[in-house]
Amino acid sequence: MNLLQPARVSILGTGQWGRALASLADHNGHHLSSWSRQNGVILNHVVATTDVIVSAVSMAGVRMVAQHISQMNIPNHCIIVTATKGLEVCPHGNTVCTPSQIWQETIVHHPVVVLSGPNLSKEIQLGLPAATVVASSNLVAAETIQSLFNSPIFRVYTNADNLGVELGGTLKNVIAIAAGVCDGLNLGTNAKAALVTRGLTEIIRIGQLLGAQPDTFYGLSGLGDLLATCNSPLSRNYQVGYGLGQGESLTDILTKIEGTAEGVNTTKVLMTLAHQHHIYLPIVQQVYALLTGRLTPRQALESLMMRDAKPE
Repeated sequence: MNLLQPARVSILGTGQWGRALASLADHNGHHLSSWSRQNGVILNHVVATTDVIVSAVSMAGVRMVAQHISQMNIPNHCIIVTATKGLEVCPHGNTVCTPSQIWQETIVHHPVVVLSGPNLSKEIQLGLPAATVVASSNLVAAETIQSLFNSPIFRVYTNADNLGVELGGTLKNVIAIAAGVCDGLNLGTNAKAALVTRGLTEIIRIGQLLGAQPDTFYGLSGLGDLLATCNSPLSRNYQVGYGLGQGESLTDILTKIEGTAEGVNTTKVLMTLAHQHHIYLPIVQQVYALLTGRLTPRQALESLMMRDAKPE
């Protein structure tokens, strides 16, 4: 699958992440067009002649945007790239849907590529070096997107486990909230290291349940993204947890942060999944109790620490 160079790239979503991806494509000399629900541009005009659609819309808008595009005549060779990190409860079953699954079931005849990694938007916009993963069951499509974004400031790897790559970037947001709480309470490095390590165990547990490969979660889109978002105040999900640890209300925190903290909704979706499949997710459970006001940050910590002793 050979795209013309420079390629025509359409960025859907003009938040921090959409702007960061646009800056990377622009750095490589591609022709850019952008769309958001706020900028007044007609979606059909943006995607009608494009080579690549990059979706950076929030999880709440993925299904709507995908359905709209499915009714348009996009070029036959067009590749869909999803860069959204979130989950929704599937409307047709007792499981969850990832953004790529929504795109693939909606726009059946076009390859879908997942882009995910330790990519803090503001650092990318500053031109700081970073790496990411592009994953798809269609290896040619993944390699095409790799060549489109790869540069001296943005190293791009390919992976065939698109589900694992996508889940790694999504599930770490819940652990990032917990890590922010840990720092907000000034609990120290030992506690945070334990939290992040056990959080990775929960991520892998969920990933295996949903059909991902365990090894994927030790790569850039799993452990790499987990470390970045659990340790940086640039992470919106970390900011949510830190604010809660400092005694702020969730409403006030969400009002003042820029963009969407997808971990809040992801936590709720994971609790639905845990109840349906009877899986043990103690960190997710405490984050959910904290977000819904059932526990204070200190009570959530005590609940985690007072669980029965067991082998690692």
